[in-house]
Amino acid sequence: MKSKFLTVVLPIFILIFLSFYITSQFIQPSPKKEITIATGSKTGNYYKTALEYKELLEKENVKVNIINSAGSVENIELLKQNKADIAFVQNGTVTNENAPNIKSLASIYYEPLWVFYKNDGFSIDYLIQLITKKISVEKNGSGTRDLALQLLADNGIDETNSTILDYSSEDAKNALLKGEIDAMFIVSSHKSDIIKELLENPSINLFSFKRARAYSRKYPYLEALTLYEGTLDLYKNLPDESKNLLATTANLVVKKDFSEELKRLVLKKVVEVHNKKDLFAKAGQFPNSVNMRLELDEEAEKYFKYGDTWLEKIFPYWIASNIDRLKLLIIPLLTLLFPLFKGVFPLYNWTMRSKIYRWYDEVRDIDEEINKLDLEKLKDELKKLETLREEISKETKVPLSFMGEYYNLQLHLDHIINKIEKKLK
Repeated sequence: MKSKFLTVVLPIFILIFLSFYITSQFIQPSPKKEITIATGSKTGNYYKTALEYKELLEKENVKVNIINSAGSVENIELLKQNKADIAFVQNGTVTNENAPNIKSLASIYYEPLWVFYKNDGFSIDYLIQLITKKISVEKNGSGTRDLALQLLADNGIDETNSTILDYSSEDAKNALLKGEIDAMFIVSSHKSDIIKELLENPSINLFSFKRARAYSRKYPYLEALTLYEGTLDLYKNLPDESKNLLATTANLVVKKDFSEELKRLVLKKVVEVHNKKDLFAKAGQFPNSVNMRLELDEEAEKYFKYGDTWLEKIFPYWIASNIDRLKLLIIPLLTLLFPLFKGVFPLYNWTMRSKIYRWYDEVRDIDEEINKLDLEKLKDELKKLETLREEISKETKVPLSFMGEYYNLQLHLDHIINKIEKKLK
């Protein structure tokens, strides 16, 4: 009986094992839980935002490394050199043509362009009025420099008719306050200490883009924003009048071959950090995939379209992702287990009955030999049957539903014992 059981069950388990093994060859291994993020300077908002991501991701047991850089352009190079996995860039800095293996993950917040200039007793209404001036446009490698040079060029300003300087934000601020330069460009959050310090200084003016809408039409990655009077500080009335600003967006970009699971986990944390109401954005406006110059990553596109999967809503992220990764194994398993489960009850019945029927081989052999044996041998067979009855009583334990078969076996034993006893009389 045991050999019959193995003949039925063993091939099923071998088939299941082979199915698991073959399918597992097509499953990607679990990714290394480590991310390297390229930001900007330690005084910038990219770095501060990366620290928020780091705190949240490390709660998921993901190690986060942060690399500081000069800005967007350098961050793209870090991605190309595989020194970073994810990077902050200023929207408009990079395109599909010059970075084919880099994709956008999300736009995460507005980055206003602030143009500050010396207060010489008159306001500047158009950028062209900065011609012949000393202008800081940030360091090489920053997205601010690219944007500032483009806007200045649109207004006929370049190094042939003006002094273009590559000061850092901090150095440019100090030089402007000392009167050593005439204007500075900076792309930064309104929370920046530099922005607040310059707005509070009466010797410095904030440029208002009268043609902000025209610039936003010319460059799809730019938005026209209004900074209303008193928005930043009602008590100090900062700014002291409403200003028209241009803003790009801070984008997260990623290497095309980076782990899909980690991309998705990062996006979940990005939503957690950036979906709140801000000075220039409504609640839920960010993160988004609007007006990107770089192609959106496929995993990000799925996430923005469908949000969390039902597994992610039920289980912690890593459990959900492991179940999702193993779905290729689950499909063949269910396919094989369905007929197996279907046969569970017949197999159970067969197993229980086999505990009883295995004794019939011995009972039948004795029954067939009764008429051929002499008296001495019949006595031996009678003792053997008595011993067999005791063994059956001790070894055969079956549920109540199978007691009918068990008692039938006992009746058959009694029947043969009676036959032998009659012959011995």
